[in-house]
Amino acid sequence: MLEAVGLTKAYGSGDRERTILADVNFALAEQEFVCVVGHSGTGKTTLLRCLTGLLSPTAGEVRFRGQRVSSPPEGLAIVFQDYSRSLLPWLSVEHNIGLPLEGKGISREDQAERIAHAVTAVGLSGHERKLPHELSGGMQQRVAIARALAYQPSVLVMDEPFASVDAQTRAELEDLTLQLRKEYRTSVLLVTHDVDEAVYLGDRVVVIGGAPARVVRVEETRLGRERDQIETKMLPRFAEVRAEILREIRDRSARTTPTELLRATLGGKGTDGTRERSAR
Repeated sequence: MLEAVGLTKAYGSGDRERTILADVNFALAEQEFVCVVGHSGTGKTTLLRCLTGLLSPTAGEVRFRGQRVSSPPEGLAIVFQDYSRSLLPWLSVEHNIGLPLEGKGISREDQAERIAHAVTAVGLSGHERKLPHELSGGMQQRVAIARALAYQPSVLVMDEPFASVDAQTRAELEDLTLQLRKEYRTSVLLVTHDVDEAVYLGDRVVVIGGAPARVVRVEETRLGRERDQIETKMLPRFAEVRAEILREIRDRSARTTPTELLRATLGGKGTDGTRERSAR
């Protein structure tokens, strides 16, 4: 459904060129939940912006339903980390949720139905007329998620959406996302730096690392669709996958030398001038 093929992104040119992503290849399937994880600064958000058409790749391409992506495609919605800035402070909850539906040829009746369904789905019934500043951080993020879902996307992309909330709210929003994924039958691509979150939520976890960043590991979680914050995290399989990913991130970080970081700023090439092949 959503696919990166040889995706490379660099900034600058000539001696000042800095390659952030190099030859990234992976695909998100229908109704699949994929988490992308890696150290801070490894290019996760740059990857997300390329995948959603917000940035143009330097080389390679992104495909959505088989079509090359050059701008944000219809059928794809994004939830950003900074939910407080993505909501318009002078609009109520229901009006913020309805924003993406305006000018889309959707009838007023259908818009109202979609908004009401999204409000109920994220647990905001009774808060429809409140302004963002009257809500907690977790509730504001629910508004952002509801706004994305009211659009009825086939792919929901989330950029570290729970990084700014407390642990209890984070767990609640994680479970809400799993519930909504099932209810709306949507594919989800979630970027996070939290390995536990990635393993708990994902059908697959894509690890990116290095300088420039590449896909260095793809791990299938095989934890089943029904998950529980306590029971799932006590499973031997959860511990196994978590350990493998943490080990990969640790070892990859140890292998990324200052010299490699310098090469990344000069073009992202290895010692022999070639690029490392990405995992799929």
